[in-house]
Amino acid sequence: MDAAVLCYEGAWQTTLMGKETMRTIVILAAVAALAGCGVETATTAATVAAAKKKEIEQGKKTMDQMQQNIGKAMEQTQQSAERAEDAAK
Repeated sequence: MDAAVLCYEGAWQTTLMGKETMRTIVILAAVAALAGCGVETATTAATVAAAKKKEIEQGKKTMDQMQQNIGKAMEQTQQSAERAEDAAK
């Protein structure tokens, strides 16, 4: 009878150890999954930031080109006005 009790107690301990091991595995899997989400979020944020930086740089180039075009147009208008004034004299 003592052997049966020991066998049963041993099985019970093994079952408890199995539950603890399974719990540990589940917790580790959850931590790994959440860590993966954090990496993905950080990567996505970095990609978006790089795209925004490129967009801002392109906007600055466009603004510089437009300012140059406006400057040229103003010079042409001034020259045209000066020619018209000289022709009127």
